[in-house]
Amino acid sequence: MRKEIENWLEQAEADFDGAEYNFEGGKYYIAAFLCQQAVEKALKALFLYEKKGEVPQSHSLIYLATNTSAPEKFFSFLKELTPKFVDTRYPDASVDLPKRIYDKENTTGLLKKSKEVLIWISKKLKQ
Repeated sequence: MRKEIENWLEQAEADFDGAEYNFEGGKYYIAAFLCQQAVEKALKALFLYEKKGEVPQSHSLIYLATNTSAPEKFFSFLKELTPKFVDTRYPDASVDLPKRIYDKENTTGLLKKSKEVLIWISKKLKQ
């Protein structure tokens, strides 16, 4: 595997570790943000692996997924996760403050599904 791809995947895994750490610490909005970041970086690693071109300057997980071999079974989750890179950080990006919107219940699923995507991509890259 090329070093550039390894770097993207390694940072994706580090972001996911950060998501789990913040989840355990009750910082659910940060955990949600880091789930989005982890999946975005993993998809960019997959893009580099398959396309061997420049990393797309897009935060759209659907765009990244449709330009790779990511399975359609992930698409509805990716559509849900994409806006988390904005609405988890800004007080005016949603109906309430991120720290009030995200809780244990709604972040648990984000962690679980993000992990599934990361595992799939990691296996694909190590084939």
